[in-house]
Amino acid sequence: MIDPISLEIQWQRLISIMDEVDNATVRTSFSTIVGDSRDFACILVDQDGSSLCQSSFSPPNFCVVLPRTAKVVLSKYPVETLQEGDVLCTNDPWIGTGHLPDYVVLTPVFHKGKMVAFMGTVAHLADVGGHRGDIEAYDVFTEGINIPPCKLYEAGKENELVFQVIGSNCRVPEMVLGDLRAIVGTHQIGARRLREFLADYDMDDMVALSDEIHDRSERLMRERIAALPDGTYEFGLDIDGYIEIVHLHAKVEIRGSDIYVDYSGTSPQTRLGAINCVYNTTFASTIYPFKCSLVPQVPNNEGLFRPIHVTAPKGCILNCEFPYPVQARAKVTNNINQVLFGAVWPILGEYAQAGSGSIWPFSVSGQVEGYGRFSVHILPHGGRGSMRDMDGLIPIAFPHNSAVTATEIMEIQAPLLMMCKELLPDSAGAGRRRGGVSQMIKFTNIGKEPITARIRPDKMFCEPPGLNGGKPGKVGRVRMNGEVITRFPPLEFKPGDVIELTMPGGGGFGPVAERETALIQQDLDLGYITLEGAKNDYGLEM
Repeated sequence: MIDPISLEIQWQRLISIMDEVDNATVRTSFSTIVGDSRDFACILVDQDGSSLCQSSFSPPNFCVVLPRTAKVVLSKYPVETLQEGDVLCTNDPWIGTGHLPDYVVLTPVFHKGKMVAFMGTVAHLADVGGHRGDIEAYDVFTEGINIPPCKLYEAGKENELVFQVIGSNCRVPEMVLGDLRAIVGTHQIGARRLREFLADYDMDDMVALSDEIHDRSERLMRERIAALPDGTYEFGLDIDGYIEIVHLHAKVEIRGSDIYVDYSGTSPQTRLGAINCVYNTTFASTIYPFKCSLVPQVPNNEGLFRPIHVTAPKGCILNCEFPYPVQARAKVTNNINQVLFGAVWPILGEYAQAGSGSIWPFSVSGQVEGYGRFSVHILPHGGRGSMRDMDGLIPIAFPHNSAVTATEIMEIQAPLLMMCKELLPDSAGAGRRRGGVSQMIKFTNIGKEPITARIRPDKMFCEPPGLNGGKPGKVGRVRMNGEVITRFPPLEFKPGDVIELTMPGGGGFGPVAERETALIQQDLDLGYITLEGAKNDYGLEM
């Protein structure tokens, strides 16, 4: 047994190793989706493929899925068959994170001639071929190239055929292959640091440390669950879907030190939009709100997942079957936290959160003189939902831990001009604690040729819900040249065209009548609400 102080020092050092790998990924990446939007995660997994820690900035869903992917990949490439210099990868949605752009890369780390751990990265790459769109697809075959578990490198040498297949099936091979090579390079940094770590502590392997981290984490999670009242909590929520409204339904049972989540009653899988979710991403999205609520200070690792059990009927939109389309699955999974909080907010106290405005991925691609061949992404969000004791935040990533590509980067790499980017007063749901206000972003094509734009909006029809009497946030809207649009195939973005994204606000928490007058005045001073909003939402005459 490792004493608590030594464990904390060693654990934090492992996290710092993954932070160094994370920083190296940003510095050496080729695409905006990786280097600027930071749509990637760096995870250390043990000899069995179970996660130990992650970099501080890693998206939480990726960190829950990667160890599940690792175990599947290792069933094809057992540990005893691996050698120094091997690198494994796949982007299979049903093995990985749920859609083709996310590549999972695993590099075994050897110490004293023995395989002791894996450096793991999940990264959303700039292109995987397929059709140019995002939401509209009939099946996964139209969405791009699917790489089954394979060796990307073997004994330190590139698998030429795999690189050729990937490069020949995407529009920006220099970005995609560049990012993959960069990731493999960052793993070498991590492997070197991990060997230094093991040498400093005179360890032959990670087994004892891994067991200690997992057992302590599981024990604490079980203690926190056991402190909740046993019972069954249920909630249903309508969300936008695409073309048709989708229903999510969750039954949460607290039983002793275990949580059982059952999504029976959720809408079936659909061909009307690529919004279907594989089980892996549903499981990860279910873990996240419980982890944040019950053990917010414990570094993420697989021990925390063990007491949480997730069931989603085969063929529902949260456990779709191959080959249903999945490219835009985040339109559904980003709402899972809301249906769960809707069920269990009365027992989670200060940690329950009202509905958020969610992520609205926007990208442009093309080949234009002066810019060459490009694919540029930005991942803006709406307002974040409020909590029992805290107003919602202005646009910030939730539940996906990404960054927003800088305006200057987008304008340098593509013929874009960002005409405005501003907060939207009166967009948040009122309540004792106000939701987060949203934002409006407006782009125009300043080039001489049409380019392709892709938008994946959410909550344009179904409002981000409030909790405990709080009001919902305002819905979002997309305009192109002043006209509201609700269908999102690949858009021809012609010179002079203007696209305007008005994003949803966060939901409020608690009865509106309980909001303090001083806080309403503060919101007025900050520009979060207008005089009209103060009157309409709070009944306050100023």
